[in-house]
Amino acid sequence: MAASLAALLSGCAAGPDYIRPTVPVSASGAALDRYTAEPLADVADQRYTVGQDVSSRWWTLFGSDELNALVDAALAANPDLQAAEAGLRAARETAAAQRGALMPSVDLHLQPTRQKFADPVATSASSGANLYSLHTAQLNIAYSPDVFGGTRRTLEAADAQTDVVRFQRDAARLTLTSNLVLAAITEASLHAQLDATRTLVDNARKQLDAVRKQQRAGQLGAADVAAQEALLAQTEATLPPLEKQMAQQRDLLAVLAGRLPSDGVTQHMTYATLRLPEQLPLSVPAQLLEQRPDIRASEAQLHAASAQVGVARAARLPNINLTSTLGSSALSAGTLFSAGTGFWSIGADLVQPLFHGGALKHQQLAAEASYDQAAAQYRGVVLSAFQNVADTLYAIEADSRALRALTAAEQAAGRSLTIAQKQRQAGAIGQPAVLQAELAYQQAVLARIQAEAARYADTVALFQALGGGWSKAEG
Repeated sequence: MAASLAALLSGCAAGPDYIRPTVPVSASGAALDRYTAEPLADVADQRYTVGQDVSSRWWTLFGSDELNALVDAALAANPDLQAAEAGLRAARETAAAQRGALMPSVDLHLQPTRQKFADPVATSASSGANLYSLHTAQLNIAYSPDVFGGTRRTLEAADAQTDVVRFQRDAARLTLTSNLVLAAITEASLHAQLDATRTLVDNARKQLDAVRKQQRAGQLGAADVAAQEALLAQTEATLPPLEKQMAQQRDLLAVLAGRLPSDGVTQHMTYATLRLPEQLPLSVPAQLLEQRPDIRASEAQLHAASAQVGVARAARLPNINLTSTLGSSALSAGTLFSAGTGFWSIGADLVQPLFHGGALKHQQLAAEASYDQAAAQYRGVVLSAFQNVADTLYAIEADSRALRALTAAEQAAGRSLTIAQKQRQAGAIGQPAVLQAELAYQQAVLARIQAEAARYADTVALFQALGGGWSKAEG
């Protein structure tokens, strides 16, 4: 009877049915075909593959087995990611538990009791004794037909909240892998800076030895020696900060991989173990809504807010509760379910809210306002995501030009230093000119190394801005 009643009454659900947001369009109303105001041009060392999705293992495009092993270790052991996975399992189980509201509840009660009545009070025991035992076995069944869909809207909201947690898990994995790859690139950059700085220190020491020999030969004065000593000390002073950064970077890699800093990681990243991906996948703007986990999480939050509107509306409509009881009571357990000991009841309760001081109305208005808030937040997340991609594309183009310029500047500074050293040997210029050329070359080398790291970081930023492929990696 309960099932038949539910089928008759639960034909629709209160509140709006959720409709996914439409794909953003340009100010002219045309479909978006690019992220930037101006058409993109391929950079010198990379080309875009428009319409290609980002691989779920995008870091493998850097061509480093050590990097791949490091990321796999982090995905298996990082505690933040494990916490996100556990949170998703909890959300799924919570949503599954709430589905029980659609089914009847059945409870079995066994109630043995021992009672004594006061002597002046008449007893209900057939023997007339004032002390007796009573055994009761009772089956209670209750069911609330989801007449106006309030329960279904509640379950819809729970499923949407599960999606929120799922996409937050995806965002946590994307953040972890991006941070780990950036940390590896930073380590490679620091290795290069340390190698370059140590080479410069060695060169400065050799030059100081040469200057001291020239002083002993009477060709240079004490001022020239002091200047070279100052340059050597200045160059040596740049080593400890780089070594500190390297040690801290190694600690960061270990922690991201789920290890103690004292355990460390076996991988050592250098530019020799990395390559800059030549082909860059660039999803079309419409696909960004499906690929970015933060956009998907925001949309799921919007879906949950829509369902809550239905829950609030259903709370103002009638509600039916069906109950039934079947059982047996006897003075001894052995006579339970014997003839004459049975009892039963069946009932229904129809509740129509009439007056709650305006609480139900305002709860509905609050749910509708929360939906408007979630819709505005979703639009904000989408705009930020498109800006993120556009900014990254501009950074790739600008940093590519900067790297070319700084590479040329390094080469020019190297030639200038070689010329200055030869002129000094020939006596055409003084030692200060050589020192200036050495300093310029040192700065050019470090600037080129840092620009190279920026190019790698821009590529990582693009993969992250496009969603990292997690939406297709797992459900």
